[in-house]
Amino acid sequence: MDDPKKLQRAALKRDPNFKWLLRGGVISMLGDQLTMIALPWLVLKLTGDTLALGFVIALMSIPRAVFILIGGAVVDRYSPKRVLMLSKYANAVLLGLLTLLVLHNQPTLTFALSESLSLTIDLNAHLTLMIIYVLAFCIGLAQAFGIPSGTSIMPQAIAAEHLQAANGVLMGLRQVSMLIGPLMAAGLLAMSGDSGGVVADARGLAFAFGFDCVSFLVSAWTLSKVGQLKAPAQAEAPQSVLRSVGAGLMMVWNDVPLRLCFIYWGTVSLFIGGSMQVAIPVLASEKLHGASALGILMGANGAGMLFGMAGAAVLGARLRFASFGTVLLVADAIAGFLVMPLGAVQAPWQACALMLTLGLLSGYMQINVFTWIQRRVPPHMMGRAMSIFMFIFMGLAPLSAAVTGWVLTMISLSQLFLGGGIILVVFATLAYLLTPIRSISSDNPANTPQPQ
Repeated sequence: MDDPKKLQRAALKRDPNFKWLLRGGVISMLGDQLTMIALPWLVLKLTGDTLALGFVIALMSIPRAVFILIGGAVVDRYSPKRVLMLSKYANAVLLGLLTLLVLHNQPTLTFALSESLSLTIDLNAHLTLMIIYVLAFCIGLAQAFGIPSGTSIMPQAIAAEHLQAANGVLMGLRQVSMLIGPLMAAGLLAMSGDSGGVVADARGLAFAFGFDCVSFLVSAWTLSKVGQLKAPAQAEAPQSVLRSVGAGLMMVWNDVPLRLCFIYWGTVSLFIGGSMQVAIPVLASEKLHGASALGILMGANGAGMLFGMAGAAVLGARLRFASFGTVLLVADAIAGFLVMPLGAVQAPWQACALMLTLGLLSGYMQINVFTWIQRRVPPHMMGRAMSIFMFIFMGLAPLSAAVTGWVLTMISLSQLFLGGGIILVVFATLAYLLTPIRSISSDNPANTPQPQ
């Protein structure tokens, strides 16, 4: 008798919708990784200012976080395909503008508004930071609608019995892109020069942004090939977007384990999450002396996440030594001890070893956290619950990133890593000792009484 799992995988491979989503997803993921590496490096090379770097990250992240809850409700109300298509075109335009600005690194740009009127923008021989700020803000705004629509389209395009396998393939490919993308970016950024405070050769940076621009156009084309989506089941009466967002927030608040975990994750993200977004590029620039080092560090972290996810998927419960809550807090405490020595590394291999181990922990816990949320949340509320979950990391981390840029003007990089690691260990310890998070089980359904 044929193995049912093999038959499902074979059927999934023949599904035309899955093929088109997979093709577009692969190239879009690679493009995203290039921009994630190239944009911070561009700001550092232009300004050498960690405060400016933190501000750019915050400008890209804050609108994404503020509007992602509305984006999730809009996607539930309208077509995920339509919203995702519009977000892809918007991102393509923004990345195209950024590519042109990098290539045309001239003292002035002049736009003829009429025969007698023209507008001249003084770029002072370099990209004006104000333009980067505006583009970063607009990219974040487009992502606020692209992320929830991208996570919602799969259940409407793929048969229910194939969803687990399809999501597994895409999550695995995302981690592979986190390994390959930074390595690609490292080679491209090496073309833009590692010395000095300005961009000596913009070809590498322009190609990185240009590739991401093209990736959005190609993935929009593949998305247009996806067949008629199935209409989602209506589990509640139609309501306004804001009321829909409010219903999702109330659902999370009324579920005590969800509320405890979301508050804990929000606290950690506010104090730790954003600081790492700023500190890692600065570590590569100041201590490891090269754009290639940044790509290698991010690649090592991506490889660790891939292996961690694989371990969670293959071994599952055999890796579980305690309740879900206890495993969560222990993993965070271990991560804190790994963060502490990052600022004291003297060679890229030392930083890579730490980033690889951090990635292992992150990948393993990511699978466990997503599975736990999916088991607790009613299906008709899943989109809003995941939007709230993503809001925690995308909304609070930018505030941390902006503050980190300012903090680095007063303390050393090694002190930042040491302090961040200590804070994470302290938070995990206090949560274990003072809250019932340690008692939360991975198997408890939402209607099972939980410790108060």
